Amino acid sequence: MAAILPLLRISQIADLVKGTLVGNGDLAITGARALLEAGEHDISFVADDRQQKNLNLTQAAALISKPGIRHNELTIIEVADPFTAFLKIYEHFHPALQAHEAEIDPTASIDPTALIGEGCYIGPFAVVGAGTVIGDHCLLHAGATVGRHCKVGSHSVLYPHAVVYDGCSLGQRVILHAHAVIGADGFGYRLEQGRHVKIPQMAGVEIADDVEVGAGTMIDRGTFEPTRVGEGTKIDNMVQIGHNCKIGKHNLLVSQVGIGGSSCTGDYVVMAGQVGVADHVHIGDQAVLGAQAGVPSDIPAKTRVLGAPARPERDAKVILLSLDKLPELRQDVRKIKQHLGMTG
Repeated sequence: MAAILPLLRISQIADLVKGTLVGNGDLAITGARALLEAGEHDISFVADDRQQKNLNLTQAAALISKPGIRHNELTIIEVADPFTAFLKIYEHFHPALQAHEAEIDPTASIDPTALIGEGCYIGPFAVVGAGTVIGDHCLLHAGATVGRHCKVGSHSVLYPHAVVYDGCSLGQRVILHAHAVIGADGFGYRLEQGRHVKIPQMAGVEIADDVEVGAGTMIDRGTFEPTRVGEGTKIDNMVQIGHNCKIGKHNLLVSQVGIGGSSCTGDYVVMAGQVGVADHVHIGDQAVLGAQAGVPSDIPAKTRVLGAPARPERDAKVILLSLDKLPELRQDVRKIKQHLGMTG
């Protein structure tokens, strides 16, 4: 038997997003899809000029858009922010992606001394260690592991095989994607009598509210004091944050960023893909580090840098543009040397 799709009249959708309806309010909508994927019973959206050029190619029945866009065959709902409005509509048509029943799978391993809040879902083979506190309405998916004496704030989500080592804490609404590892040992060794001797990493990791950590990302525990990640920071997949780091509020760290131990960042810092930061470096508030920047020393607040080693963005762009002219410059130098009778 075919599944019954949720259905809304377009007038109901306009009320849902508090938009202005232009067209047939009785139109029945059963889905929300991207502009070029939408079918005859779907609603889609146009957020910018790039999407607007595809209007004549869509099969959608209706659109969410900013005021002023018109189409001869499509019903329009006008809103100030089409993208946000479309997200709300999409969630209505895909409730299963949001909802999760509160239950503890019988294969989960929960220490008797752990405290589990109300409305939690703990999936197959998940582990919660001794003395750990899990807040209300948390989701621990299959194989997620939270060690001993940890704290996980309410409404947090740990996806499959995310790992939180002993003595670490997560704030409220923290998201750890699959295979993220919080609290592994920092990479600290001393050379004693010709051998690398491990320095014990005894502090944990403290992650503040509303932080998201991407799949395969590693945040190492501190040596004597915790590694910390500030409120609202978003960390992409495959990022490495070394021990004792202090990451500020509302940072954006893009895929494959690597931050050396004991470095710190201010608030609203952006690091693009594959940025590398040496240890004991300070990055100031609102600094922007371009892709593949190599950062050996401190970066002042509100500075934009590129290149390896990192330079002010304008200087780095001049150097990059000059590189294209190097073959021509070499030929010119060779001609000048020949004219002057110089060799070598």
